Amino acid sequence: MIKTLNFKILFLVIIFLSLGSTAIFQYQSSKEFDYLVSIKTEFGEMKLLLFDDTPMHKKNFITLAGEGKYNGSIFHRVINNFMIQGGGLPKEFQSYYDTLAFDKKTLPNEISGKHLHKFGALAAARTENPEKRSDISQFYIVQNHDGTHHLDNSYTVFGQVIIGFDVIDKIANQPVDGSIPIKPIVMNISVEKVKRSDIIRFYGNVY
Repeated sequence: MIKTLNFKILFLVIIFLSLGSTAIFQYQSSKEFDYLVSIKTEFGEMKLLLFDDTPMHKKNFITLAGEGKYNGSIFHRVINNFMIQGGGLPKEFQSYYDTLAFDKKTLPNEISGKHLHKFGALAAARTENPEKRSDISQFYIVQNHDGTHHLDNSYTVFGQVIIGFDVIDKIANQPVDGSIPIKPIVMNISVEKVKRSDIIRFYGNVY
């Protein structure tokens, strides 16, 4: 009986772990609810909202975060008075990603003159390409307090930090070798579905 019970427990643990490693996140667009993004680092936590009028970037980022694909990733490029960049994915996902055709590992640009590169703006990184398509996972957050407006209309800005501006500065001020942090800056990104009315109540009129 004890052996059978132990086997059953082991079986359940294996099932649980396998489900955790392949977590499925179901993104849902809603006028009543929104997703509050949290980026946690050793230097503190940032809260962000993503824009409804950049729907492809919003759904993609929230889905990756909801599936835990950003957890344990790093800010790999940090330039003080400019921006902090991260979003490189785990090796097992990256190896699959590298096999994809360009149009499958990028997103069509959703550039809008409405969303500018101001302090705390969340934007999609990309390689040079005529269509200005965005990388599917890598992103940067503007750290220059005056903005980096020379990038406006060249990269898709799809979100904004609403809490944790001091964290951006702390990360940007870490020692670097070139633009690579000497000590890895690890992040975990999570999302929470919250009523828009509650977001406004707690964070002000952020819409």
